[in-house]
Amino acid sequence: MAKVTRDDVARLAGTSTAVVSYVINNGPRPVAPATRERVLAAIKELGYRPDRVAQAMASRRTELIGLIVPDARQPYFGEMAHAVEQAAAERGKMVLVGNSDYVAEREVHYLRAFLGMRVSGLILVSHALSDNAAAEIEAWDARVVLLHEHPEAIDDVAVVTDDIGGAQEAVRHLLEHGNEYVACVGGIAETPLVGDPVSDHVEGWRRAMSDAGISTEGRLFEAPYNRYDAYQVALELLSGPRRPPAIFCSTDDQAIGVLRAARELRIDVPGELAVAGYDDVKEAGLTDPPLTTVASDRPAMARAAVDLVLDDGLRLAGSRRERVKLFPSRLVVRRSCGCE
Repeated sequence: MAKVTRDDVARLAGTSTAVVSYVINNGPRPVAPATRERVLAAIKELGYRPDRVAQAMASRRTELIGLIVPDARQPYFGEMAHAVEQAAAERGKMVLVGNSDYVAEREVHYLRAFLGMRVSGLILVSHALSDNAAAEIEAWDARVVLLHEHPEAIDDVAVVTDDIGGAQEAVRHLLEHGNEYVACVGGIAETPLVGDPVSDHVEGWRRAMSDAGISTEGRLFEAPYNRYDAYQVALELLSGPRRPPAIFCSTDDQAIGVLRAARELRIDVPGELAVAGYDDVKEAGLTDPPLTTVASDRPAMARAAVDLVLDDGLRLAGSRRERVKLFPSRLVVRRSCGCE
């Protein structure tokens, strides 16, 4: 049986092959509703299936968007990946996801793989973009949008949250509950990275403490971003002689580990220890007690990133500051901070 072609669809629908293409690709030119219905009816009757590989070879672009995240097992990145997938589907695209596991070589591996597949664009969540990764992007002349983080190694369009401002608001809220000081779990104490949200959360903590005239010395505790390692750090911190009255965690996943450690040590939250996190992952509302945290508008950020990576007309120009699309953060108050 002969393969059904686009010419066959055009003949049956009484249109040109160009019009058939516009219907299949939803553009770039509009098609009258009645004509569109004829084309769709012809496609259904003939059982036509577009050859996506041939289309990609002709346009040198696939219907795919590459997304690289540090670790999709972490709730924040899993929810962000889902939001990107939904936004891409609205634009008729599919998403390929790669996990760098915070390893520079794996990030370069996925960059090469996705760009070699001629994805329509690449959305990159990079903790600390290496020089090799930056060079790879430049060599391919890739359409890249940075999401959630804005590494200093590459000056490209970025979609980020007001991480410093959000952290400041959360720490101020904990201090307003009458806590003498707020300890911080998370971040890199000695060499903070420019454009890294966790480093910005720590900076927001520092600013809020400084504004209140409170020292931060000895009150920053490093921990990986996941609940399991944060739990171990919290066990040591909370069982020691200088247990803090309040803790701000740079991620909700860390805060979940802190809450588990407090429960295990029979420390009442929020009676004896106030806790706040950052990210407002869905699980934050189900912890015991529910977690006070800082939210970002992930669906809006995902849509902005997809739009920017697909539409040349929406891309930003100018200085580094002007090329960053900044979304506001929002404090979500629950019981872990002491609020009823």
